[in-house]
Amino acid sequence: MADSPNYTPPAIWTWQRENGGRFASINRPIAGATHDKPLPVGRHPLQLYSLATPNGVKVTVMLEELLALGHAGAEYDAWLVPINEGAQFGSGFVEVNPNSKIPALMDRSGAAAVRVFESGAILQYLAEKFGAFLPAGGAARAECLSWLFWQMGSAPFLGGGFGHFYAYAPTKLEYPIDRYAMEVKRQLDVLDRHLAEHRYLAGEDYTIADMAVWPWYGTLVKGQLYEAGEFLQVHEYKHVLRWTDEIAGRPAVQRGRMVNRTWGQPSSQLHERHEASDFDTKTQDKLGT
Repeated sequence: MADSPNYTPPAIWTWQRENGGRFASINRPIAGATHDKPLPVGRHPLQLYSLATPNGVKVTVMLEELLALGHAGAEYDAWLVPINEGAQFGSGFVEVNPNSKIPALMDRSGAAAVRVFESGAILQYLAEKFGAFLPAGGAARAECLSWLFWQMGSAPFLGGGFGHFYAYAPTKLEYPIDRYAMEVKRQLDVLDRHLAEHRYLAGEDYTIADMAVWPWYGTLVKGQLYEAGEFLQVHEYKHVLRWTDEIAGRPAVQRGRMVNRTWGQPSSQLHERHEASDFDTKTQDKLGT
């Protein structure tokens, strides 16, 4: 990696294995499986393979919200995929998601299993399957999907851009940190202005748009993402904070953020979820590990 501001790209790029900072050991310029490993399958129709990153939390929150509404068909097994160990490159996972990113979902409720990958696609799939958290049509549906895809397009600037260069890159470089900090603050201002006039992103109703945006930007404005709260002055975004706190108070959200979590207080970690009772009996403080 060249740290000089005068770096000139070569005519042909070549892979330097040490590049990538904290995630160098799992980053590579090719797709496909690195080892044979079938995925486990539990007894419920929905099988989720994930980790409690913001993208993973979107889906576990959605599933817990569906169950809270009484949709028994949303019962699920959530299997832990430790991405820092390269588990996402196992042959079974690649069959579900050829892009080797969490989360990935298999729906085995029908005659033929359906795979769904990309967190936004999973949210929309589940919303349509159960008829919940997504308006049926018209302007309300368009608004909800617009904010859902806003998140899908915006979060890479927050995570892969700002988060990487601010928190994970082996060298602190002013230009990329400044560039992505500016963009993240612009995104927060977009949200803050909108939420000044709306209870939730799509209006008065809580939807998959909120479930998609909250794990990223809600965590950010609470100072819990990349330890960048002071740097970004996140306390300035009062309306985002109001929205964040309201969503964080939902019991299904509190459960969903625990699933596949492997950090934080032991009581907040439910490494795998197979039954609703697991929240009471199988968090890490209960298991003593």
